[in-house]
Amino acid sequence: MSKVLARRGRWSAYKLVLMQAAVAGGASIFFFATWGAQYGLSALAGGAIAVLPNFVFATLAFSHTGASSAGKVVKTFYWGEAVKLLLTIAMFSLVFINMEIGFMPLFVCYTLALIVHWTAPLYFKQS
Repeated sequence: MSKVLARRGRWSAYKLVLMQAAVAGGASIFFFATWGAQYGLSALAGGAIAVLPNFVFATLAFSHTGASSAGKVVKTFYWGEAVKLLLTIAMFSLVFINMEIGFMPLFVCYTLALIVHWTAPLYFKQS
């Protein structure tokens, strides 16, 4: 039963990550079409910085469920959040060091992906 619950929670988290990726991809296409390749790639990098750590968090956080493994659930949520934060910092560092970016599209796309995450309760209804 706990594997089913873990799978259901993981799938809900993956749907949220897919929504974030769709919004980030749409914004990247918009920036690419409007201002060119550098802005499009900058927006894509911003979206990736938001989406990939959330995917890693969803994978780690929903690896255990159930009352018998409550300690593991809490531990994986903490580990998932720590890894997500460190991965976000590392990805921002790599982008700033290795790419010529436009700051505006990078942060606009990053913020749009985060807004999708923050407003998730409006999109998903638990039955």
